[in-house]
Amino acid sequence: MKNKPSSSTEKAPSRRLRIDTDAEAVERDLSRLVLTLVELVRQLVERQCVRRMEQGDLSDEQVEALGLTLMRLEEAMTELCDRFGLSPSDLNIDLGPLGTLLPPE
Repeated sequence: MKNKPSSSTEKAPSRRLRIDTDAEAVERDLSRLVLTLVELVRQLVERQCVRRMEQGDLSDEQVEALGLTLMRLEEAMTELCDRFGLSPSDLNIDLGPLGTLLPPE
């Protein structure tokens, strides 16, 4: 039995995949991702500052300025988390077998 050639009037069914998204959920998830990356960088900078301070690489003025800057950044992070309805634990993404992205505080 031979296959019947398809005529030009027959068309394959159109399959459009649609993803139903909730704009608020997308905004919240994107905010969570961005704030997680900012928090990761903030913690890395803080650890580097502490390491340099312990080594004596910073003057008293630099230590004071860095301490104030890090406190303000932490306050800003708290405000942003509140604005988007996130807690600090929401920013600690679970990487499966690797553990969590951020170290426990």
